[in-house]
Amino acid sequence: MSENPRPHVVPRYVILGFFLLGLISALSFRSIIVLQSVRPDWIRGVWYLGACGYLVFFYYRFRISRKRKHAISDNSLIEKIDAKENLKDEDREVLLYLLRSIKVSLEDRNYELIFLLSLLAILIDIALHI
Repeated sequence: MSENPRPHVVPRYVILGFFLLGLISALSFRSIIVLQSVRPDWIRGVWYLGACGYLVFFYYRFRISRKRKHAISDNSLIEKIDAKENLKDEDREVLLYLLRSIKVSLEDRNYELIFLLSLLAILIDIALHI
């Protein structure tokens, strides 16, 4: 096993905080199309809010993705499972981390909301310009 600390799932409040940051960023970008018609002077500020929010949010998601990949490669989990090796307690802990991390992630909710917000922004823009 490598010298890296054992991976762990972050607390729920961190997960929810970054979920909300991603949601605010998504809402900001999708609101720009509506703001063009109703408050064009707000566009630049809302764009910066969305861009800066996404910068932080996607860096966080990038770190989680790398942490998961490193946990798999540092512990040779694919090779061990492929070779049908008996797993050590450390391997089981890493597998539990991976499964828990995926289970508590709000990534799928984020994708759903981005889809719905995009659809809503399109429909509002169409309604405003008919």
